[in-house]
Amino acid sequence: MLPQNLGSETNIKLPFSFILFSLIALVLSQILLLVNGQLMASGNFRIPVIWSSAHLLVLGWSLMAAMGSMYQLVSVVFLTKIWNEKFGFIQFFVTAIGIVSFSGMLYWSPQNAMLPGILMLLGILMFLFQMFMTLKSQAKPTILTAFVGSALVCLFITISLGITLIYCLKTGFAGEYYQAIFKAHLLMGITGWFTLLIFGFSYKMVPMFSLSHGFPMVQAKYVFAFYISGLVLSLIAFFTNNNLLLKIGFFLLFVGFTIFSWHISLIIKKRLKKTLDKPFTFALVAIGLGNLIHLAALIILWNHQFTSLIGVLVYAYLLLWIVLCIVSYLYKIVPFLWWTYKYSKEIGKSKVPSLKEMMNEKIVTPLFSIFIVAILAVFCALTFHITVLFNVGQTILSIVFIIIAFSILRVLKK
Repeated sequence: MLPQNLGSETNIKLPFSFILFSLIALVLSQILLLVNGQLMASGNFRIPVIWSSAHLLVLGWSLMAAMGSMYQLVSVVFLTKIWNEKFGFIQFFVTAIGIVSFSGMLYWSPQNAMLPGILMLLGILMFLFQMFMTLKSQAKPTILTAFVGSALVCLFITISLGITLIYCLKTGFAGEYYQAIFKAHLLMGITGWFTLLIFGFSYKMVPMFSLSHGFPMVQAKYVFAFYISGLVLSLIAFFTNNNLLLKIGFFLLFVGFTIFSWHISLIIKKRLKKTLDKPFTFALVAIGLGNLIHLAALIILWNHQFTSLIGVLVYAYLLLWIVLCIVSYLYKIVPFLWWTYKYSKEIGKSKVPSLKEMMNEKIVTPLFSIFIVAILAVFCALTFHITVLFNVGQTILSIVFIIIAFSILRVLKK
């Protein structure tokens, strides 16, 4: 269970605003993919409808869910109160309007997405400022501060590169660097912002959810050093077109992720909890899948005949590592937040439900297993350009996401 933290708890309406928005964006992104399945199954990834769906997934779902979780978890992990909650609500509305208008404009008129993109950038800059002011008040920075702080820097770089891409598309500016900027945008957004953020918070949540004690933390420093080095070298390689440097960069990313996976296994071995909760188990599965995808990316770099799979691999990385991990953690975080808000003050005064009763864990194993199978089906469909298989897999995936969204929302009725 997440501990209370000395009066630094965040108003529950703030993280839930982000999380509820993210669930809506998640469902819409998948429906948009389903409706346009034939285009994606044929291998067309860089078209307006895919841009729109991808940004609804990455920004509307993953980013907003991460922001909402951070508004709660930063106070827990770093034992410091959020700098300004009213500012947080304003930031939510600015970012939500920015994401909706930006994703819509990418669908209808990508060349005119600059203005909503700037609005979205403003919302994200407000979030970065909020986190900077919050982390600044932390008594003693730790390696977790390094992970989260670096993730926030990567988020800023990602959004800046995204706005630059829109400007290039509109004006033709720096056209010779468009591909490098696009690749750097993907790298810093997916492997930079999201992966570093998950690394950082996993070092707090894994011991909490497994009741682990007495584990070493020195490995975290090597994870950080290798992964950051890999990001920097890969970024330089994109702009210098240095293939050898890119291979070294991706090798370092793989090494960093592998050390992280190994470190998490060491933490789990020190657990007091014999049987792990099902959602948390799938978060661990996501870590293993993320490690395998890093290895696959490294293999593709050394074997040019598989370069056509890069787009498909990015899809798998997003869904099997980032989305699966975030959903798994939300299945633990959301019930706790709502239980704390509604029942923590009633303990000893009246009968209250247990935290276990807040979420129906019986559906987790079949639901998440179907989720993984559906993604693998879509992966195969995209690899071999099988439209029928894509439609089947994406239909199942959309249904699963709707069930996930409703099962999380049902917690609010408990």
